[in-house]
Amino acid sequence: MSSEFCRNVIIGSGEGGKYLAWHLAQSGEPTMVLERRWIGGSCPNINCLPAKNEIWSAKVADLAHHARNFGTITGPVSIDMEGVRRRKREMVEALVAIHVNKYKSTGAELVMGEATFVEPKTIAVRLNDGGQRTIAAERIFLNLGTHAAIPPVPGLQESSPMTHIEILELDRLPEHLIVIGGGYVGLEFAQAYRRFGSKVTILQRAAQLIPDQDADIAEELQRILISEGIDILTSVEITQVKGHSGKQVSLAVKTPQGEKEINGSHILAAAGRVPNTSGIGLELAGVKLTPKGWIQVNDRLETTAANVWAIGECAGSPQFTHASLDDFRIIRDNLAGGNRSTRDRLMPSCLFTDPQVARVGLSENEAKNKGIPVEVARVPMASVLRTRTIGETSGFMKALLSPADGRILGFAMIGAEAGEVMTVVQMAIQANANYTVLRDAVISHPTMSEGLNVLFSAVKRSKG
Repeated sequence: MSSEFCRNVIIGSGEGGKYLAWHLAQSGEPTMVLERRWIGGSCPNINCLPAKNEIWSAKVADLAHHARNFGTITGPVSIDMEGVRRRKREMVEALVAIHVNKYKSTGAELVMGEATFVEPKTIAVRLNDGGQRTIAAERIFLNLGTHAAIPPVPGLQESSPMTHIEILELDRLPEHLIVIGGGYVGLEFAQAYRRFGSKVTILQRAAQLIPDQDADIAEELQRILISEGIDILTSVEITQVKGHSGKQVSLAVKTPQGEKEINGSHILAAAGRVPNTSGIGLELAGVKLTPKGWIQVNDRLETTAANVWAIGECAGSPQFTHASLDDFRIIRDNLAGGNRSTRDRLMPSCLFTDPQVARVGLSENEAKNKGIPVEVARVPMASVLRTRTIGETSGFMKALLSPADGRILGFAMIGAEAGEVMTVVQMAIQANANYTVLRDAVISHPTMSEGLNVLFSAVKRSKG
């Protein structure tokens, strides 16, 4: 079969890939995007945005259940999961339409189908609507994404556990949801479904929830989740799964206290991600992988094959949509003659539990492991007056400072609107600012960010 030629081919339409496609096409470059299913990638379809949509529905449910605390008398409160799903679907449909229109307006060609390399710089596409196209390209950008890992536990695969994709399509409330994994996806859905009314149990293999956070953050979040009625087991090994998720399941587990059996109705597998790099012929393209299947890239996101780049999670970048967006900016600028790098990026994170958990810069664990001296300032969220007005006083915020010159090295917060407050500190870190900039800033009252005045006023230094 003869092949077509397109100067730029992007496999995958996730965050970094779609922005690169739109940029190149608007710059007059012939550009084609090969996408097998999700127009716009996982974020607007099956991940970030629909998950946060349902999390907000759960927030409303929680407020309705506690309306009396705010002086509002309601009748019986019930959850309409079909309505929750409908609200989510309507948002997703609107977002997909925006993406389709963007492809049309920029001139980037969107091809729906399964892409496989047949030789270097040549890709066969099995089209979703039938037929095949073969595309030869001068430059190729791999935006392949990841999928949920199913741990190799006997019986787990056979039980047909849900991932983040299936749980977002539920139209009935699970009687007892068992969540495997205490990371971002697991915790967000665990709390949401507890607030909808499910019994929820979290099984975490590690010794603490969200292992990338400091222990005090994880402990405070665990306390909050337990107070909402969620059962949490850490340092757990699942040895056997029986039954079928959606009907009845039984999990045999080993805990530090001994062996247990946990019975439930549904399983959510939220135990990490696997790159979508197998079975598409990357070896024929000269693209090498790491032992765990991630694409090998340098700090400019160039792969081991000439004129082939990788973007986002498949390249081992942090598993955040905003990281993929920055990958796009790095590639865009370097294609134009720049010299941008992935090294030393200031990468924020935000877990959208309620309250949120946000962090940017150095953590206490990292400072200790790297032997970096720091001063730590910490205040409870209850000292921020805005929390008193909304009745959300749980949590705390803390900052790490350089003892030498008072520069802000890191910030973490568990509290209402933590992601928004973190961004203020992120700007100060990027400006290489001394903590007194935020200590002495005139911040509107009463806002959550005003807590930064409180936090940095708590710094005890001989100078500054």
